[in-house]
Amino acid sequence: MKEEFTIQFGGREKTEEDLMSTAQKIWTDAGNKAASLKSCNLYIQPETQKVYYVMNDEFKGDFAL
Repeated sequence: MKEEFTIQFGGREKTEEDLMSTAQKIWTDAGNKAASLKSCNLYIQPETQKVYYVMNDEFKGDFAL
């Protein structure tokens, strides 16, 4: 079974791949190695147009949706 996740809001559309790609870029831009990313949880809030993340259980923040 192939799974796909897409969120649509305000005339825009974001896929799971879009959001994970942004999160991974934040991880590496912070000086971390891509291979050291073991977990990434995203919490999407369309009403605030934010995506909150928790990576490796300790690296936290948000980015615009």
